[in-house]
Amino acid sequence: MLNNLSINDLLRAVREYNEDIVYTVKKAYDMASTLHQNQYRKSGEPYIIHPLNVCYTLALMHADCDTLCAALLHDTLEDTHVTKEEIAKEFNENVAELVDGVTKISNSTYNVGSDNDATTRKIILGMAKDIRIIVIKLADRLHNMRTLEFKSPDRQEKISLETMHLYVPLARIIGAYEIKYELEDIAFKYLKPNDYLKTEEERNRLIDTSKSTLDIMQSNIGNLLEQKDISYSIYSKVKNIYGIYKRINKLGNYTDKHDLVALKICLEELQNCYLNSYLVLGLVHKLYHPLNEKFKDYICNPKANMYQALHTTVFAPNDSFVQVQIKTTFMNYVSTYGLPSYWHYMGDMARYKMQEDLTNKINFYDSVEGINQLFSSNQDFVNQVRKEILSKNIHVFNSKGYVIYLPSGSTIVDYLLTVYKDKAIHVDNVSINGNLSSNYGQVLNDNDIICVSFDESKVVNTTNWEKMTATSLGTRTLSLIKKGN
Repeated sequence: MLNNLSINDLLRAVREYNEDIVYTVKKAYDMASTLHQNQYRKSGEPYIIHPLNVCYTLALMHADCDTLCAALLHDTLEDTHVTKEEIAKEFNENVAELVDGVTKISNSTYNVGSDNDATTRKIILGMAKDIRIIVIKLADRLHNMRTLEFKSPDRQEKISLETMHLYVPLARIIGAYEIKYELEDIAFKYLKPNDYLKTEEERNRLIDTSKSTLDIMQSNIGNLLEQKDISYSIYSKVKNIYGIYKRINKLGNYTDKHDLVALKICLEELQNCYLNSYLVLGLVHKLYHPLNEKFKDYICNPKANMYQALHTTVFAPNDSFVQVQIKTTFMNYVSTYGLPSYWHYMGDMARYKMQEDLTNKINFYDSVEGINQLFSSNQDFVNQVRKEILSKNIHVFNSKGYVIYLPSGSTIVDYLLTVYKDKAIHVDNVSINGNLSSNYGQVLNDNDIICVSFDESKVVNTTNWEKMTATSLGTRTLSLIKKGN
């Protein structure tokens, strides 16, 4: 917790990447400080400490000037006399819109159990409008979670549930894993304190028992890369407390713990990162024999949130297995901050690239727009979003080897109506992993390979499809097809 954070700390962080915006950020701080004068948090601290911490988190991501100013002012519309028009006049329309967007999210009380689905709808639609709104809100939630000890037990539980149900999935969608992991761990601590303490002890034991193995591997791999004149950085990564808890809870033991502690090898940005990553992979395998079934190429086939790396699990010293992740420094930055990492590399243009990738690569915008068009009821909208967007994905392959991400539980019908929307009704045959399937309600699994053939003279019965569709994506697309969209 950054209790002693000052405006000088913030300005120093901003100055490190953009000297030109320091004056404007200071101006926003002065305005927020004046507006929040004589306001205090539950901790007894002056209220300005909160927006200062929110802004500092974003400055560490190299956020643009408008985002930083909006972070400092994000509670002023709700808690002070200032108006949106006054903020626009002092700064610009973008800052005012960002503050207003965050305020609309904050003004409603979220209740798990769909008592206030309108709030969730606001958050999701706000994110589709400008991703920076939800990035500010994630930073806001992060600081509120860090200071949750000052809330009553009832509020601690309610806020933690909200965090797990809404903000953790949103952080995962945009790839902001550093925020996701911390939100998970803090929420877990308040929701299941005994399990939290037990898992924390397990994690500490895991770190202690792995230290010798990881030190040996870091030294051996580092020496070999230096001999080959390859620029790199290497360090260990331990899965977060809640992640370890989920693993133990799922398996009932520590049987498969190869990726709970991993070595990350980050390479400098080179012209052909793919070939260089594979070169390093070969050198690692020269030292440590690989476990073939644990190899993953996320550079060729990125995850839905654009995570990229080569993953290999090797037979390590001391009769253990260790996962090694190989990526470039840019890929590592993306895997830490997700879409907000573009600020680090693209400056003010990042907001457009972030929104573009949210639309085109993650396909968030099209999904939200489709759901919003189809469901007027807030509850139906939220249920669809939870199944289609906030749930975890599976990944399957088409006949050409391209990855398609679908909500967990998706069926063949879901796949057909997602990938082949315009000609899905003319499907002739479908095979899964080489086996013909006439049951189009068959649930798909990770890594399934799906081949489809079509016959334009054939038209399937969409009513039968509707009965076989188990999850959201196909149902929505089928409804749109029936509406003629």
